[in-house]
Amino acid sequence: MAYKINDECIGCGACADACPTECISEVDGKYVINADECVDCGTCADTCPVEAPQAE
Repeated sequence: MAYKINDECIGCGACADACPTECISEVDGKYVINADECVDCGTCADTCPVEAPQAE
């Protein structure tokens, strides 16, 4: 099960910098996770200051 970034994202990029599979990219000032590449490690959720990444 992959993670998904919700609307609480503030566009800081902390999740993308921390992602070990580099499956997070910026789209229009917000970040999105490529579910096909996400390994469900939770690193993005652990580093996000507003808890935007959530397990689906």
